[in-house]
Amino acid sequence: MTNLFRACALPVCASVCFSTVFMTAASAAPADSKISKVQDEHEIAEWQPADGNKQIPIWPSPSAIPSKTKVAKPENLTTCDPKGLIGGKSVVGIHNVSQPTMIVYPAKGKNTGAAVMVYPGGGYWMLAVDLEGTEICDWLTSRGITAVLLKYRVPGYKRFPRTGPYPKNPLALQDAQRALRLVRSQAAKWQIDPHKIGVLGFSAGGHLSAAMSNHYNTRTYTPVDATDKVSCRPDFAVVLYPGHLNTEPNTLGLVSDIKVTKNTPPQFILQAENDPVDDVGHSIAYFAALKKAGVPAEMHIYAQGGHAFGLRKTKYPITEWPKLVDKWFETTGIVPEQK
Repeated sequence: MTNLFRACALPVCASVCFSTVFMTAASAAPADSKISKVQDEHEIAEWQPADGNKQIPIWPSPSAIPSKTKVAKPENLTTCDPKGLIGGKSVVGIHNVSQPTMIVYPAKGKNTGAAVMVYPGGGYWMLAVDLEGTEICDWLTSRGITAVLLKYRVPGYKRFPRTGPYPKNPLALQDAQRALRLVRSQAAKWQIDPHKIGVLGFSAGGHLSAAMSNHYNTRTYTPVDATDKVSCRPDFAVVLYPGHLNTEPNTLGLVSDIKVTKNTPPQFILQAENDPVDDVGHSIAYFAALKKAGVPAEMHIYAQGGHAFGLRKTKYPITEWPKLVDKWFETTGIVPEQK
């Protein structure tokens, strides 16, 4: 793969912030998902993917799920307050996930053989399943890439303990490692090149992408079957407005548990300098460590843009990031170059 180290700063005019205020409303559910049951006007039952797409349990049985913690309430959905609309649309969040699953979205058109596991953000409390999940899968599959959405364990907004970051809280990383092993072990079935399986995550999911890139040899759970003999090292990673990576706010020290080596896979990093949730030091600290270790990496820092915009188009240039990732996929050989 081409060794790329490029950091660019582009001016933007204002920030787009992700509201942490949610309210439930069945009428606000996105077109690409369905509500299985409305229990009452304040609570919506567990999320289900669109028709034709099935959730696949990543562990062979409930008893095999490691590091179990008690979830206070059943899995449910929320939609964001209208003041928190992003790109003119609401955001659906999944809370109280105790049974982790993955959904495989097959590549459309010409299959490139590449696959990307998608990790929605949500502070290791909840999952922004449409903004940073299903909408990303739709974009990837349109590029001939198989997308795998991971619904990893989360306790619910502002509930403790959270499921990350590792090593303090290992649950999300356990789920991510198991899911990638499962995808690689079933690569032939899903027409995937087992050497072109990457990860892409936002915010907490961005941290999870970095953790997966550097903890692939860390055994976070006791093996449960033959699948756990398969490597969980991603072949590349896309890390978008990550958190939990620098030692202190507004510093450039990388947390001690992320030990970047020459074997860390190639990375694409993007963040806004005025991110009000996770400061840009997270990305810069990680990029500096990648560069020091000689890992192929590309970083884009925009002057403004805020946090949690997914790939929804706004007037701000940072939301054009999918074009940058498309080109990075091509120039690093993950997918064939467009002619």
